[in-house]
Amino acid sequence: MYQRILVANRGEIAQRIIRACRELGIETVAIYSEADKDAHYLQLADEAFCVGPARPADSYLKIANVISAAEVGNVQAIHPGYGFLAENAHFNEVCRSCKIDFIGPQPDAMAKLGDKNEAREMARAANVPVVPGSEGLVESADEALSFAHEVGFPVLIKAVAGGGGKGMRVAANDLALKSALQQAQTEAEAAFGNGAVYLEKYVEQPRHVEVQVIADHHGNVVHLWERDCSVQRRHQKLIEESPSTCINQETRNAMCEAACRMIRQANYTNAATVEFIVDKEGNFYFIEVNARIQVEHPVTEMVTGVDLIKQQILVASGEPLPFKQEDITQNGASIECRINAENPAKNFQPSPGRIDRLFVPGGYGVRWESHAHSGYMVPPYYDSMIGKLLVHQPTRREAIACMQRALAELRVDGIHTTKPIHQDILSHTAFVEGKIDTTFVERVFSAD
Repeated sequence: MYQRILVANRGEIAQRIIRACRELGIETVAIYSEADKDAHYLQLADEAFCVGPARPADSYLKIANVISAAEVGNVQAIHPGYGFLAENAHFNEVCRSCKIDFIGPQPDAMAKLGDKNEAREMARAANVPVVPGSEGLVESADEALSFAHEVGFPVLIKAVAGGGGKGMRVAANDLALKSALQQAQTEAEAAFGNGAVYLEKYVEQPRHVEVQVIADHHGNVVHLWERDCSVQRRHQKLIEESPSTCINQETRNAMCEAACRMIRQANYTNAATVEFIVDKEGNFYFIEVNARIQVEHPVTEMVTGVDLIKQQILVASGEPLPFKQEDITQNGASIECRINAENPAKNFQPSPGRIDRLFVPGGYGVRWESHAHSGYMVPPYYDSMIGKLLVHQPTRREAIACMQRALAELRVDGIHTTKPIHQDILSHTAFVEGKIDTTFVERVFSAD
C-alpha cells in the first residue's frame, strides 16, 4: 500500500481524492496554482506545493512542475483525477519513468483508447456494436461526401482526439458537410493539437448511456452497471442518473457485458467508463472509453455502495478487486445535478466571482461534493463546476422528489448558477416520465 500520494488536480475532485486517501491511512500532497492558493481543501492535505500561475498551461498542465512537486513530496503514486493530465499518455509515461505509479491504466492502453478511430477498431474486435462509420480518417470533402452518400444523411464528424463536444459537428446535406468538416478539423487542431477526424452515421435523438468498469492487475474485470447521461447541453452533461430508464434488463446486461469485453480487449487496468448511445429502437452502439474516473462517478457509488476512488488506489497498488461481478447490485435510484457557475438565462454565460453565502442541503439520501464555501472566489480560469448535488432513494420517483427538495434548499448567493435549469428539468413531464434524449435540453429549454 502507498504511504504518500500526490493529487494532480484541483477543486472538488482533489478534495474527494484527499478524503479517500485519509480514510485509507495514506498521506497526501496537493498542488495548486496561484489562483487556488487559498483553497480550503489544501488544508486537508499533509503538504501542498504551488506549481505555477493561474493559467492551466502554466500550472496544472505543466508536467515538469507536477513531477517536481511529486519528487519533493516523496510520493509513491500520482492520482490525476479527471481533466487536465488525467488522459495524457505522455504524462502517464513520465510518471512511471520517474518510478512514480500513475493511478490509472498503462500508457499504451490509454493512448490506444484515446484515439477514437483505433478504439472503434478495438470495439469491433471485441464484438461490441459500433455506429456505422468511415473506414479510417477523413481528410477531404470528397471522402466525406462519399461516406455520407453511402450511409445517408445526417452524419456526425468527430475528432479522433476529441472530448467535451470539441471537434464535433452534425451535417444534414452536402453543403453543410463541406463547411462542418473544415470547422471540426480547425477546432480539433486548436483544442487538441490534432485535427484528424472521422465520420459516423448520426443517430437522431439518442440516449447517452455509459457503463462503469474497473479492472485489476490479476485479470478481474467487473462492471458496476450503467449511468444515463442523456440530459446534456451542447454535449456537456447536466444531469446523470442510475439506473437508466431507456433500457430493459436484457439490454442492460448485454451493454455491461460488452463494456467488459472492450476493457479486456484493451488490456486495461483501473477504472474506466465505456460510453454508448442508444437509438429509439433500443439498439446500443459504442462511442468511446474514458480512461479515467468520471465527474459523475458518485452516481455509481450511490447505487452500488462501492467507493471508486479507494478502489482505484487499491488496484493501482496491486491489490485484487475485493468483489466479484455477482456481488455488485443496483440498489435504488440516484440522480446527480452538476452545479456550475453559469447563468442559464443568458445562454449559460460563465459567472465567476465571490460566493457571498453558500447553504448546503442535507437530509436522508443527500450528498454534496464541492470545494466551494461561503466567501469562496470562483476563478475564471477553470471549469465552471462548483459542486455536485446527489440524491439516493429507493425509487426514481422518490429520487426526483428528493432532488427537487434539495435544490430548493441549496443557496449560492453572489453568483449565478445552473440551479434554475435543473429545477425546470426535474419538474418537466418528459424528464419525470423518462422520455428524454441528448437533444431534450436544447429543444425545450434553449435560450439561444
